[in-house]
Amino acid sequence: MKNAILAVASLALIFGFMFVSSWYKDRQAEKASFMAQENISTFVRDHSQTLGSDDAKVYIVEFMDPACETCAAFAPFVRQMMDDNPGQIKLVLRYAPFHDGAEYFVTILEAAKKQGKYWETLDVMFKSQPYWASHSNPQPQRVWEFLPEAGLDMERLKKDMNDPEIAKLIAQDIADAKALNVRKTPGYFVNGKPLQEFGYQQLQALIQSEVKAAYKK
Repeated sequence: MKNAILAVASLALIFGFMFVSSWYKDRQAEKASFMAQENISTFVRDHSQTLGSDDAKVYIVEFMDPACETCAAFAPFVRQMMDDNPGQIKLVLRYAPFHDGAEYFVTILEAAKKQGKYWETLDVMFKSQPYWASHSNPQPQRVWEFLPEAGLDMERLKKDMNDPEIAKLIAQDIADAKALNVRKTPGYFVNGKPLQEFGYQQLQALIQSEVKAAYKK
């Protein structure tokens, strides 16, 4: 009799564990099915800069280059999509420094992040981009004329640029971009789905489709 009771109790514990485990996984998938993917780390690394709510169910992963004109042009568009869907979209920035010398600008961004000035610095970079990133006459050092607008401690910025960890995270992002077949910037993935045909309308449609699916709109 005791053995039978123990057997029933053991089975109850096993099924209980399986139920709780299944419930937890379902909740996680419901929260953001994208985050439940086994290869999520290829899209989002611990060092990735993000913008938006942690509770968002829609993730826009953008492989970008601070010297990329199209990245600068699309930035306000993506921000507007986030504003139009408050709390529902999270932006994750990854690096694909394909332009000549672009790793230099990424290093500046990462050093600025140590001062809590990442987004301010990126905004200044995009705004001043024509002056220092012209494809016909690039002048990378001119970016320093504009960086004070971000409210940075310039001496600290220069020191922090020497952090060897920055080179490691850039290498990781480049490897992930290659693994995901990102060949030009900006490269977008929405909840893991690549933007197949590039354009404002196409990106908007992909984002809206994922928002609708995630929030049953």
